Amino acid sequence: MAKYMLIMRATDESLAKMMSTPFEEMLETVGRFNEELIRAGVLVAAEGLDDPAQGVVVDFGGETPVVTDGPYGETKELFGGFYLIDVASKEEAVQWARRLPASAGAKCEIRRVPTIDEFPQDNEWVIRERAWRERTGQL
Repeated sequence: MAKYMLIMRATDESLAKMMSTPFEEMLETVGRFNEELIRAGVLVAAEGLDDPAQGVVVDFGGETPVVTDGPYGETKELFGGFYLIDVASKEEAVQWARRLPASAGAKCEIRRVPTIDEFPQDNEWVIRERAWRERTGQL
């Protein structure tokens, strides 16, 4: 099994369509999909994000970080939420992503989440993180 993050990206058009959908209808659609993930035993986490206008960006492009209040960037550069799933393969992650309740024009980026076992196990910081994960029940 491997963890994959399904990162939801909107376009101006797909975001407008989503915003015009009645909230209860949107909850029903997403809720049904979430229930499928839960029944299949693959859902690890899923969260939507607040309006980008409420966020900030910390830009490390110069000597000192610059903080910019939202809104920022183009819609296609932002992501609006994610699913974290634990599945047998990238192909299975793709199959789940194809079933996402997304508006036409939206995109889903799929990225594998490496495990701590893939890092050098004799590294001091990996040892510390492994100990923290064990203490918090994450290993």
